Amino acid sequence: MRRRNPLQNGTSMTIEYLKTATRKAETGHEDVRTKVQALLDELEAGGDAVARRLAREFDGWDGEIRVSEEELAAAAAAVPERLKDDIRFAHDNVRRFAEAQKATISDCQIEVIPGLLAGQRQIPVGAAGCYVPGGRYSHIASAIMTVTTAKVAGVSHVAACSPPRPGVGIPPVVLFTMQLCGADAILNLGGVQGVAAMTFGLFGLPKADILVGPGNQYVAEAKRLLFGRVGIDMFAGPTDSMVLADRTADPHLVAWDLVGQAEHGYNSPVWLVTSDRGLAEAVMAAAPGMIASLPDLNARNAEAAWRDYAEVILCSGREEMAEIADRYAPEHLHVQAQDLDWWLGRLHAYGSLFLGEETTVAFGDKAAGPNHVLPTSGAARYTGGLSVHKFMKTVTWQRATRTAARPVAEATARISRLEGMEGHARSADVRLEKFFPAESFDLTAQD
Repeated sequence: MRRRNPLQNGTSMTIEYLKTATRKAETGHEDVRTKVQALLDELEAGGDAVARRLAREFDGWDGEIRVSEEELAAAAAAVPERLKDDIRFAHDNVRRFAEAQKATISDCQIEVIPGLLAGQRQIPVGAAGCYVPGGRYSHIASAIMTVTTAKVAGVSHVAACSPPRPGVGIPPVVLFTMQLCGADAILNLGGVQGVAAMTFGLFGLPKADILVGPGNQYVAEAKRLLFGRVGIDMFAGPTDSMVLADRTADPHLVAWDLVGQAEHGYNSPVWLVTSDRGLAEAVMAAAPGMIASLPDLNARNAEAAWRDYAEVILCSGREEMAEIADRYAPEHLHVQAQDLDWWLGRLHAYGSLFLGEETTVAFGDKAAGPNHVLPTSGAARYTGGLSVHKFMKTVTWQRATRTAARPVAEATARISRLEGMEGHARSADVRLEKFFPAESFDLTAQD
């Protein structure tokens, strides 16, 4: 169907939805918030004992919560060497990219006026908690993205937790990855109890200053409720992905890129925006068969996501495509079109951008280097993804000579009195009286 869509700049465009989403991704429910708040209250009051009980209740785990050095050694021995090499490759790429990011952040100072120095320092937080999802999949990459980035930022204590499997604990490959990336402590805890343990400093941990990492709706809601007393990376909703494709794109690759992201979950939106009707029709024809070829659980997720949340949008040209992309602000944005430099310069709202068919969102999810913890649900309009910046505080300082303090104090006193803040004004007055006792000043407010 055709729709005329108004744009923020006052213009309009006509696009055709060849496939329309029948549902909208939701990021939370009131009943989830109520349950999570009750659990957080119970965990804060009851501490370790409550966390152990919830681990038994929710994950079927009654073993040790903190993973020992012996268990880490056994886990490393159980992982095949080729897989270890792949994990090391991914870790090295993520570490190098994070190090390059950190190199762009620097301390600085400026002489604002003669004798008045001001500056900034970059200080890492003291403790970070990294949540690594479990459940259906072993999220090796999430351990790499969160723990590695925190360590490169210079965080002094990095804790990691992940849901244990009954009788097993955290899978050996995830334990190996956490240790490789530098985790200082690892907990066999998932869900709200894992988030709470890192926040409240249970099981001998320092209290986290920031919580990072993806998780299910209960984990996301726990982070939302705790935000303020701790920092978080972002408010996370279902993962989403958009492909921008012109007539030069390969419909087989485009279809698999969409299907591959749809397997994340039943409510993971995927969108194809294209200027070529033939490509759009080819992708829509191919996707159901690709989904059916996936393993059972993956297929069920992808089938539901494609049926209920996917959209295929036909545009008249690349500018219209770019405007739609900026309006949706997707978590992942993959351009498979001519003139990649034009797209790089034109697009403004995305979590991470993938340019050309030689890369794909799956590369970014697993091993390419840039972080895969990214803004969802349109949040890319105002924020980027996880980076060393999230673990660092930009703080400012100042110092002055008495000569430099004089004009600042005079301006401060007059502005403060105009605002009605007499206490502020007098803290400036007393310095002028002390530093320049022989002089008089007109420090009255002027309307």
